[in-house]
Amino acid sequence: MIAQMHRLDAIANNLANVDLNGYKRDEAVFKSFPELLIRRMNDDGVYSFNMGSVDTSPIVGKLGTGVELNEVYTVFDQGPLKPTGRDLDFALQGKGFFSVGTKDGERYTRNGDFFISPEGYLVTKSGDFVLGENGPIKLKEHNFIIDEDGVVYQNASLAGDDERMVSVTGNPWDSTERVDRLKLVHFEQPRYLEKKGDSYWQSTGNSGEAQIVPENQRPKVRSGFIEGSNVNSVREMVDMIEVNRIYEANQKLIQSQDSLLGKLINDAARV
Repeated sequence: MIAQMHRLDAIANNLANVDLNGYKRDEAVFKSFPELLIRRMNDDGVYSFNMGSVDTSPIVGKLGTGVELNEVYTVFDQGPLKPTGRDLDFALQGKGFFSVGTKDGERYTRNGDFFISPEGYLVTKSGDFVLGENGPIKLKEHNFIIDEDGVVYQNASLAGDDERMVSVTGNPWDSTERVDRLKLVHFEQPRYLEKKGDSYWQSTGNSGEAQIVPENQRPKVRSGFIEGSNVNSVREMVDMIEVNRIYEANQKLIQSQDSLLGKLINDAARV
C-alpha cells in the first residue's frame, strides 16, 4: 500500500504540471524486498526404499515479501512543440537544456518562455538571466534573431541607443552582427538531475557537471515555439484509476486478515 501511495504522488504531480512548459513527467520505480526460500520442516529430502534412496528435496519454493520505492525517475522524452508566433518563445528539439543564471547559481531548463527585462537582458519568467556562452545576453526587442544553432544576431546600427525603440517593420537590418550563442548544455547522467522550482533542474554529484553540447549533437532551437510537457493526461488518469483499485484491493485483504485473526484469538480464548 505504501508503494502505491508513492506511485499516486508521482501521478498527481504529473497531472498538476500537465500545462507547465518544458515539464518532464516523473515515474515511480520500485524494487522488491529479498525473497524467502520456503522449505519443509523436519524433512531432509531423502526418501529411502529397498533398492536405495531418492532425493525429493524439501524446498517448496520462493515467497515474495513485497516492494519498496527505489527512486522517482524523470522521463526526459521530447514534449510536443506548440507554435506561438512570439519572438521570445524558444523550444529545444533534441536533447539538452537552456542555462539560466539565478541567485543560487546556474540552473537548467527546457522552458523557453523568455522575456526582455527593463535593463535589456534576456530573462526567464521569474527574472533570471538566460545565459549565452559568454554570460547574460543583452538585447533590444525586435532587434535580434536567434537561429536554429542558438546564435544570437542583432542590427548593430540600432543596438547602441538603449532608449531608442525598434518596431518589427522599422528595422532595416542593414548592419547584422553576432552577439553570442545560447549556452546549451547536457549531462552524462541526466536521470540524476534534481528538480527545482520554476521548471529548473540542478546538477548533482551523480548527474555530473553541465557540459556544452558538442557541435554535432546540439539540439535545434525553434523560435516561435514552446515545448509542452511530456505528460499524457489520459495515460496518467488511467494509471491513477489502476493505483486506486490496487490500493483498495490491498486494503480489503488486510481487513480480511485482521478479521480472521481476531476471530481466531476469540475462539482460542473461549477454549
